[in-house]
Amino acid sequence: MPLQPARHEDPAPSTWIERFAALVPPGSAVLDVAAGGGRHSRFFVQRGHPVVAVDRDIAALRGPGIEPVIADLEGGNPWPLGARRFGGVIVTNYLHRPILDAIVGAVAPGGVLLYETFAVGNERFGKPSNPDFLLRPGELLEAVRDRLRVVAYEDVEVSAPRPAMVQRIAAVSAA
Repeated sequence: MPLQPARHEDPAPSTWIERFAALVPPGSAVLDVAAGGGRHSRFFVQRGHPVVAVDRDIAALRGPGIEPVIADLEGGNPWPLGARRFGGVIVTNYLHRPILDAIVGAVAPGGVLLYETFAVGNERFGKPSNPDFLLRPGELLEAVRDRLRVVAYEDVEVSAPRPAMVQRIAAVSAA
């Protein structure tokens, strides 16, 4: 199995995540998938949410309000969170298709999925360029179809924090 390319971590929260963070029900638990350096975990803790942060390296994910869960999401093991559901599920700069269904399924009734990662076309800007790590056109829409209501969706070229092709979605679950 190919390794996930290094994440292009920015210490500031994604503007997409900031824009739609208010959709996460106040005080509800947030899941930060492939949390990396924890920028979104800390952002949601500061907003009053308990956070479960999952990554294979949890060194940067320790702190008040954060429950770190060490898991190799690409190791072929079962989804590490079982049937747990969250008011917010956050994913940025990460794609592993075998767990996409579990990620969508982790959204609690009344909760929100905020997902943003690289899309087909990004190969012209550099890494990631492997199709395994690039969303196909409409792939996030298909992942939530008949499960979540789409609030916003984009499949666009961005210039910041660096030039890239990204696909992103904000989608809510019925209460």
